[in-house]
Amino acid sequence: MRGMTTMPRPLTELSADEARRAALHAQGFLGAPDRRAGVRGVLRHLGAVQLDTISVLARSHELVPYARLGAVGRRTVEAAYWTGRHAFEYWSHAACVLPIEEWPHFAFRRRAYRRHPQWHQDLPDGAYDAVIEQLRAQGPLTATELGGAKNGGEWWDWSASKIAVERALMYGEVVCVERRGWKRVYDLAERAVPADLLHDELDDAECLRRLVRLAGQALGVGTRADIADYHRIKGEQFDAVVADSGLVPVRVQGWDKPAWADPAVLEGEPRGRHRTTLLSPFDSLIWERARTERIFGFTHRLEAYVPKQKRIHGYFAMPLLAGGRLVGRVDPAREGTTLVARQLSLAGPRAIAPMAKALREAAEWVGCDSVRIERTNRPDLTPALTTALA
Repeated sequence: MRGMTTMPRPLTELSADEARRAALHAQGFLGAPDRRAGVRGVLRHLGAVQLDTISVLARSHELVPYARLGAVGRRTVEAAYWTGRHAFEYWSHAACVLPIEEWPHFAFRRRAYRRHPQWHQDLPDGAYDAVIEQLRAQGPLTATELGGAKNGGEWWDWSASKIAVERALMYGEVVCVERRGWKRVYDLAERAVPADLLHDELDDAECLRRLVRLAGQALGVGTRADIADYHRIKGEQFDAVVADSGLVPVRVQGWDKPAWADPAVLEGEPRGRHRTTLLSPFDSLIWERARTERIFGFTHRLEAYVPKQKRIHGYFAMPLLAGGRLVGRVDPAREGTTLVARQLSLAGPRAIAPMAKALREAAEWVGCDSVRIERTNRPDLTPALTTALA
């Protein structure tokens, strides 16, 4: 069929449960986490941590290491990303924090952006060079410091300096070196990226092979769509390199499409403790809805952009992971030192203890000393949950 990969006969078959456990282990939720490697270890292991503007308990890029390591300090998270030239921000699955050593492997994307130099916004003559020279002379700056981010109209009505610096970011001449009050802080790539990594020498095939391999390792096992979506590469790009990526073709029971696995998945069943935690909707374990439904039988949808009256689970519903399953979700908020569960859903009585544990841990992490439940899908379970939270 056109658009589908012709793959070798699978070397092995995985049960649906083995695939689920492989995914959990690959994502850092099954087995003891490498606490010595800390947040930077999580970033290297996942290969990408998605950024998003929404902040409820915390921003998504903080919630991702928290979910795997526990209550690591939020300042520690930010420092791990943005100090010592360990990471950069670029377009991957979406806007993501990426390990700095992967800079060369995004050369294919930088080249693609350079082939479309104008995008949808006009740029006055000299504006691009002026931004580069300002950064060269003054060091890291926000768009506001470069001359203003907006012209005064709607949110997309960017100023010339904002258009120029974002274009330079896409091209790889400029790097986002940190977020300050959620504003990007830009600097020249020649200062921000270590000299041995600052190049576009790798051809597209080598870049794509690396990203496909990294995505397969981070997912454990996945379909063509799963693996290509991880760094948002095209299906035909995946097809061109998967045979040389080092991933192993497998069949997963219950999956109706071919799959590939990290060879480590086939070396033995992962063992260890399951993490009990609340997940950001943008966590890479669940960021792809079809995969989440296929692996966990769990329908996950971010409702932040759904009209309030049409929401089912709430503005920023965070799925509950416990025992390797998704067994509930909660839409959290904070009121002073109280964590408020605005809308809470439980799969059944067995989810009470894990939900209480996850809520208490999350509350303590963000500096709250109590938890209040507003609404649940199972009012009959609310008294037991309230007792478990006490």
